[in-house]
Amino acid sequence: MSTMSVPRFFLATFLAIQVSAHGGHEAVPEGEAISGDPIDSTLWLHMIIMGVAFGIIFPFGMVLGIIRSRWHVPVQVVGTILAVVAYFMGHAHKGRQFAKNVHASFANSLMLLLIIQVVLGVYLKLHLEKGINGRIRRYMVLGHGVLGKAMPVVSWVQMLFGGITALGFCRDDHLGQCLAHFIMGSAFIAYGIVMTILLLVGQFWLRHTGRSQEFFDSLIIAAWGCVNTFTEHRWGGPWVHNDLQHTTMGIVWWCAGLLGMWLSRKRNGRPKRNLIPAIVILLTGYGMSAHPQNLPLSTMVHTMFGYTLMAAGLTRIIEISFVLRDQSTFSLDGSDPHSFQYLPPFLLYASGFLFMGATEEQMQLLSDAGVTHVSYILILYSVAFILFLFVNILLHLYAVHAFPESAQFNRKNQQLPKTRRTDSTSSYTEANGTLQPNGYTRSRSEAEQVHDAEAFELQGLISDDEYHGHKEGDDDEDTLVNPK
Repeated sequence: MSTMSVPRFFLATFLAIQVSAHGGHEAVPEGEAISGDPIDSTLWLHMIIMGVAFGIIFPFGMVLGIIRSRWHVPVQVVGTILAVVAYFMGHAHKGRQFAKNVHASFANSLMLLLIIQVVLGVYLKLHLEKGINGRIRRYMVLGHGVLGKAMPVVSWVQMLFGGITALGFCRDDHLGQCLAHFIMGSAFIAYGIVMTILLLVGQFWLRHTGRSQEFFDSLIIAAWGCVNTFTEHRWGGPWVHNDLQHTTMGIVWWCAGLLGMWLSRKRNGRPKRNLIPAIVILLTGYGMSAHPQNLPLSTMVHTMFGYTLMAAGLTRIIEISFVLRDQSTFSLDGSDPHSFQYLPPFLLYASGFLFMGATEEQMQLLSDAGVTHVSYILILYSVAFILFLFVNILLHLYAVHAFPESAQFNRKNQQLPKTRRTDSTSSYTEANGTLQPNGYTRSRSEAEQVHDAEAFELQGLISDDEYHGHKEGDDDEDTLVNPK
């Protein structure tokens, strides 16, 4: 295919997409969102293939692109082919038909983004660097990267729209509470994903900002609290249902967020950990667990959601205060996190899915079908486990290329006797002058970090006379995690 024919091919594809439209609107009874027909096999294949393409293949391709793997292009080509085929399958199905909906409207925008992304990728692959191409290339690289990283978020939104459309939910009076559940639930999941990223691969970036993680957490909490304060109630109208509880929760968020931002710095301006975001999560879980509901099933699901969110806040407090002891991390490259540190982000994943799965229409549908709250909650926890696994796989794929030394395993030394560190967080062996945690070889810089950490921990055992020989003003956090 020639250079000129590539844009023409994608332009023709886009025009075909725009001409194509979801048919069958006339088969939907007036005033209804869906027809009474079952979902046919073609539509099921559309949903499965789209889920695989946008939910699995493209995120893998995004990470492969970030690490500049030669598999990036083949993976994205496969995903694109599947997405285009599944798109047209969504227009060719029989069975259940749908009224005009947001999923069908947003599909065209999503496919346009995909086509732009592919065109940018083809352009960059041609390595045109002379003349004007050399001047605009860096902007093309930037655009390709931004669109690639935005694609998982946009795909998530479209998949939610697809599920809502398939069941005919979130219309008329149900729209408001539907938006609240799906936006807030997605926000909790996104928070959990960000926490996972910072835990495993993000500490170098966080250290570069000169801010603690709680500063950014508190900033988002304060901004979100301001939005909730003025949007959960229609001002000028009567206070109904849970308006007051939602509004006061928004007030708590922005008040606590401002406090968390203030406490995220030491007197000398260095970053400082604090517990305010964790306390906000705990209080939010408490408030949600006590929400009055119309159905017993809904009450139990909301209660479990509240308990899960409270557990996320509580475990975060334990992690910061007792596991990390106010330090930012055990290892800057994320190669040796404490097992307990995986718990807070996972609980945020689970709480997000529980909240998204607790809308009024979903609860009514499940209650009518005789589904118990135990079965439903276990299903939602299973989905949370799968997503947590997938995110960890993607981060592992990135980490083994970003920090190759931390991915090396020294089999010769795995049977050597181990000595316990004084903080009981890891076991180390001495071999060839290099400290090795649990059989993993450390680089020289990592070994120096461990040496500094142990020297810091031994300071408490040194006499007062000896202590005054140390240089005053040393920062504890820098001693623990800074490389020399």
